[in-house]
Amino acid sequence: MTVNIPQLRAFLAVVDTGGFSAAAAELGISQSAVSHAVASLERELAAPLLVRANPARTTALGERILPHARVALSAARSVERIAAEATDTMKGTVRLAATPTVCQGLIPGLLRHWRADQPQITVRVFEGDSAEVSGWLEDGTTDAAVLIDPPPATAGRCPRPGPGIQLAVDGYRALLPRDHPLADEPLVHLRDLEDDQFLISPNSCEARIRTIHDLAGLRFSPTHRVRDLATLISMVQAGIGVTVLSEVSRSLIPPDLVLLPLEPRTSRRLVLTGPHARPWHPAVRALAESAVGHLARNACGSPLSEEAEEAAPPSPSSPPPSASSAPSPSAS
Repeated sequence: MTVNIPQLRAFLAVVDTGGFSAAAAELGISQSAVSHAVASLERELAAPLLVRANPARTTALGERILPHARVALSAARSVERIAAEATDTMKGTVRLAATPTVCQGLIPGLLRHWRADQPQITVRVFEGDSAEVSGWLEDGTTDAAVLIDPPPATAGRCPRPGPGIQLAVDGYRALLPRDHPLADEPLVHLRDLEDDQFLISPNSCEARIRTIHDLAGLRFSPTHRVRDLATLISMVQAGIGVTVLSEVSRSLIPPDLVLLPLEPRTSRRLVLTGPHARPWHPAVRALAESAVGHLARNACGSPLSEEAEEAAPPSPSSPPPSASSAPSPSAS
């Protein structure tokens, strides 16, 4: 029996993207090449690994093989890492995971910078909720991630494996129609919005918005819950209600809405990191180092509001942990 890395890579790509066509685009090869690689792997194992449906899904055997295939591919990447370090070349493909608001509000600027600063590195973005992003990073689906509020030990500004790079301190603001009575105020207190219907998107921000209500002494009782951020923004545009969004969402806000400073204040940290339990691919380290330089040239690292900077926790004074001792990253 001969199982090779291209076969496993094709199998994982189909699983992760949900189809052969999407896997081909992900890998930069033809769909027939993906089909051939998966079919040859199934012949070697004498059993089907995938159910050809839309989306494609694993068979019982495929599900059992999946974690081992990820480990094997991770090991292959480690070999590539060692070779890259030996020849001092910083190139390759980095799979980067982030939540939707981070993908839409923060990642585009980084991608533009990386494309200019690290042209030999290709960055492919995976969008998911906080739990998915953290899971993808640890199981090897992605090579790097922007985590929300990881443990303080991983929030330093050192690009070595383990600690991660704090990209921003992301404060929360009130989103109101421009014709709202409070739209011209320099600051809005959550109590001032009690008479408005409150809208919420039940994602990773809900816990922080609950905290803001608790700090204000208010009951958290949203009128509408919608899954998609674009729907939430459209409902505020339509005058159905108001909501609270993070500052990183600012680039998504249309001109007929305003995003105002909010009391009580709270924020979240956005940290770029590689896996805690495996060495970082040198391309990830190169991106992290590049991000540090980019942030340093742009007001020391936060593209967000000054009030969010004031809320930032102090940088740890002790040296960051090594990759082997760093705690597991998590996202709330």
